[in-house]
Amino acid sequence: MNEELNREPNSKKTGILSYVVLILLMIISCMAAYYFLIVKAPKEEKLSDEILYTKETLPRVDASLATQPLVDAFVLNFTGKTTEEMGVEYTNTDPAYTKLINNEADLIVVTEPSEDELKRASDANVELEVTKVVNEGFVFFVNKDNKVDSLTFDEIRKIYSGEITNWKEVGGDDAEIIAYQRPENSGSQTGLYSLVMKELPVKARTPKEQVTLSMAGIIEYVSDYENGLNAIGYSYYYYANEMYYSEDLKYLGINGIKPTYDTIKDESYPILTAYYIVTRKDETNENVLKLKEDMLSKRGQEVATKAGYVPCK
Repeated sequence: MNEELNREPNSKKTGILSYVVLILLMIISCMAAYYFLIVKAPKEEKLSDEILYTKETLPRVDASLATQPLVDAFVLNFTGKTTEEMGVEYTNTDPAYTKLINNEADLIVVTEPSEDELKRASDANVELEVTKVVNEGFVFFVNKDNKVDSLTFDEIRKIYSGEITNWKEVGGDDAEIIAYQRPENSGSQTGLYSLVMKELPVKARTPKEQVTLSMAGIIEYVSDYENGLNAIGYSYYYYANEMYYSEDLKYLGINGIKPTYDTIKDESYPILTAYYIVTRKDETNENVLKLKEDMLSKRGQEVATKAGYVPCK
């Protein structure tokens, strides 16, 4: 009996001690979690908001349709004002090149120049300086109900050269392939020539494959169930995914790799390209040269990233 009475207080003491140890362990765990998750966690750097340009010092800028949000973001961060407040007026890819060649713009953010744009610059004794500002992917898409999910790079080339004309040749239904194109000197058409077709001629367009005048137009045609079920089109990833997204569109994998922000960033997607800062090579205006440097700086690349583009640095 006495032994039982002596054992009971000891059991209570052991239980209290275990409880205290448990509480201490929980406190230590919480403190460790706080230290590593809060104290030691990498802090997201706040973008500098130092004003770099005024309306009087900001160079004359222009952009393609797909890069206008990028220039919007640069201008807002560098000036503290919107492009509208700063008097920026956009045209599009080819008109922007024309303005730069004619010395009506100082700096443009666009896709690479076409052969025709390079020739026009040469004829005007203007040499262009082309510098990558963000990375990008050139993408092909079909209607979401198309059975084909991926094509090889060679199959894409054969479709647009006219060698492959039926979806059954690439694992789809027995239906004619309607391969839409964009106008000459548009950024997308230049991309088709330089990034995909290279030396291979593009087939002549049929009435079903009339040129779509806008980047939005080619997406709308392919997205449409009645007219686009057997169609294929192309664009730049940022525009198709961020600016004119359609849930009725399906991006094709190329060699089995789908275009995404990550596959463009890690360069595993096969058809990579970029958007470029283009200036006149003989440019001496300090503000123009500085704006180019600012876009390529750590601050500029962070601005681009926050705007949804893939940084090049």
